Amino acid sequence: MDSPSPHSLPPNPYNPFAWVAGDPEIGEGTWIGAFTLIDGLGGLKIGRDCNISSGAQILSHSTVRRCVSGRRHPDVDRKETVIGNCVFVGANAVVQMGSRIGDHCVIGAGAVVLEGAVIPPYSLVVGVPARVVRDLRDEIEGWSPPATDVR
Repeated sequence: MDSPSPHSLPPNPYNPFAWVAGDPEIGEGTWIGAFTLIDGLGGLKIGRDCNISSGAQILSHSTVRRCVSGRRHPDVDRKETVIGNCVFVGANAVVQMGSRIGDHCVIGAGAVVLEGAVIPPYSLVVGVPARVVRDLRDEIEGWSPPATDVR
């Protein structure tokens, strides 16, 4: 399938309507929604069994300084971004370069995780800028599948 990108990024194996740049490490079982931007140009690791919802942006580089300096800044800034295992990134959320997201986190829809943020495991993160609003450990660790009625 041809890429819908006007920037001629190649199609990717995760979702034909997502843009994947660079060579990110993406763990087994991770789902990437449509209209997402996965930027591996500065180094990106996404763990296993994650869900990156539609419209999310996961960034590992920034062109801000280069742009506002009239290109006097010689290059784009790059910082590795790491997302742990079993992380849910809500629709239209942004994770900026250099961020570290722990295992079993939920990044709420529309949240903006600022550059270099460190989010502890089991955190529910919302807002602009994103902030931890709740620890999910008890809910996740105490959860078990509902019993099924076998007849």
